[in-house]
Amino acid sequence: MTPVLSVEGLKTHFFTRAGVAKAVDGVTFEIGRGEIVGLVGESGSGKSVTGFSLLGLVDPPGRIVEGSVRLGGEELVGRPERELRKVRGARLAMVFQDPMMTLNPVLSIGTQMRLAIRAHGRTSRRAADARSVEVLAKVGIPDPAARLKAFPHEFSGGMRQRVAIAIALLHGSDVIVADEPTTALDVSIQAQILAEVRELARDSGTALLWISHDLATVSTIASRILVMYAGRIVEEGPAADVLRVPRHPYTAGLLKSLPATAEPGTPLEQIPGSTPSLLALPEGCAFRPRCGRASEACRVEPPLERHGTRGWRCIHPMEVAA
Repeated sequence: MTPVLSVEGLKTHFFTRAGVAKAVDGVTFEIGRGEIVGLVGESGSGKSVTGFSLLGLVDPPGRIVEGSVRLGGEELVGRPERELRKVRGARLAMVFQDPMMTLNPVLSIGTQMRLAIRAHGRTSRRAADARSVEVLAKVGIPDPAARLKAFPHEFSGGMRQRVAIAIALLHGSDVIVADEPTTALDVSIQAQILAEVRELARDSGTALLWISHDLATVSTIASRILVMYAGRIVEEGPAADVLRVPRHPYTAGLLKSLPATAEPGTPLEQIPGSTPSLLALPEGCAFRPRCGRASEACRVEPPLERHGTRGWRCIHPMEVAA
């Protein structure tokens, strides 16, 4: 599969008075056309900063210090802001976690969608409204033509999130980065949106990077999973393989903490400790202080070993059951 998005050695650091926080530290992955890739990990692991870095949306004191982000073969890192503005939305879009923070409360949905369309070319109001109605219908908004006149506060949380996804679809982007877009929604609305996103990716060929802390959600939508910890990818592979046979202890710990994996009435297993501060990462493997399999050898940072379609960053990987 020819990748539509290629990320190699991406490093995004935040330069603070307390020191340098390596929020993204050498991330490498690819996404093919129409593919949905899940990026998972605990809060503070660097998932959202990775998404913002792809679009060049990292504000000071953070900046991309190294690495490459290629969209359709074109390098994005280092391009002037005026050129990145032409790419954002048109070819590389993002759905943010809270639609109420991204939708303007004093502008109607139709006005916001027309502005998004006209940001990338001169279009008549009639054509812009027709395109807006088309994408609103795709994401399941009932009576989309009438809804153009509505304001964000007139929509439920699930409907607002559908509008945010629709805006990302306006230009038929090559890649959409979805940053935990269903976290605040109830499970029934979440399931509907996940089903619609899968269908849209299949029909339009748009690739998605689905960022979430919820492995259960990602398992229902992604064909491939990247597990992130302390700014680095610690495990990757086909979703079914990673979920069935995790090789990194961190991935195994995430899976054991899911309610669906435990017998009813039994306590859930949890990963001891908490995510380390990016300003004071432990020596060697960042997961070492929380890992029950750690040894003195783990004081040296392990490389990401690749084995076919799988990869993991651990010198004591979990055994594969017979």
